[in-house]
Amino acid sequence: MKNLFLFPNQFKVIGWILFIPALLFSIIISFLDINIDQYWVVNVFAFANDFVMSDNQYFAITKNSIVDEIMLFCLVIGGILIGFSKLKIEDEFTTKIRYESLVWATYLNYGLILFFTVFLYGLSYLNVLFYNTFTVLLFFIIRFHYSIYKLNKATKDDE
Repeated sequence: MKNLFLFPNQFKVIGWILFIPALLFSIIISFLDINIDQYWVVNVFAFANDFVMSDNQYFAITKNSIVDEIMLFCLVIGGILIGFSKLKIEDEFTTKIRYESLVWATYLNYGLILFFTVFLYGLSYLNVLFYNTFTVLLFFIIRFHYSIYKLNKATKDDE
């Protein structure tokens, strides 16, 4: 079976280089409660800029710290490259594992969102929504690579 929508295997390394530092940085910022709004402030174009206690702006240039945007880009692009790059040996069974892992990650992710929707409120819930932008990729990557690890281990044990 030909996988038309997968990146070449070399893209996986680029994905890890983008994903791991951004994930670690995000976790450190969250747990140490570091305010990143004063770092790397530049003029950016915004479709909408409507903070509480300020004037609403639409289709305007505004000053913004782009640290969080850069981290999110690294997480999402890195996660996509990790999850959707071909393995060195790609076959129909790998495709099946990839499909099952993606479905499993989607169910887990949205199950957690429903759970947190019921039990979290305020800024904690907004943090959940921020992390939700990349957690489906994270769950998929963990499940897919764990399944491939188990497959490789079972294959070696049989030999």
